[in-house]
Amino acid sequence: MAQQETDEQINDGFVVDTEDCEARELAYRERGTVRPITVVGNPVLHKECKDVTEFDDKLAALIDDMFASQKAAEGVGLAANQIGVDLKVFVYDCPDDEGVRHTGVVVNPVLQDLPADRRLLDDSNEGCLSVPTAYASLARPDYAEVHGQDAQGNPIKVRGTGYFARCLQHETDHLYGYLYIDRLSKRDRKDALRQMAEGTPRYETVPND
Repeated sequence: MAQQETDEQINDGFVVDTEDCEARELAYRERGTVRPITVVGNPVLHKECKDVTEFDDKLAALIDDMFASQKAAEGVGLAANQIGVDLKVFVYDCPDDEGVRHTGVVVNPVLQDLPADRRLLDDSNEGCLSVPTAYASLARPDYAEVHGQDAQGNPIKVRGTGYFARCLQHETDHLYGYLYIDRLSKRDRKDALRQMAEGTPRYETVPND
């Protein structure tokens, strides 16, 4: 199931993900079905996901469901294992610090190492749909590049700054088995889990049996 050509537009080797965001996001989620969100403790969240090798209608349908699920949960990014699917795919619909909206899909993402002069840390609050109602301060680089593939298997590169950079790093982490709380101190992790235990998710979650 082909995506719109705007998904494949390239500028200096990077995807142009800021055009027609509202229309593209709406098209994805209108085709999709909302699925419940897996939460910390679910085994699929704590292991590296499998590489995507089939770029077919099944993958396209998964992406549609991910956009629908992301919107229902009021998120800005969603990894496939957050709806229980063991594949390296994430979607995003996220603003940067300048308020520019970015919308897209990355399959088999690899986060690029940054040179020392690009490792400027942003110590902002972070949350996660899989750790509902919890937030913690976490330092991450304020610039990120992810290389991967689009829904058709074509190579792509995505870059972001500020909040969007945080999103790219957060979602890539998910697909390698890491939640943001895994990067916190033991004390801060415990506090985040306490917040989660005391809160009530605003969206449907998968119980950990």
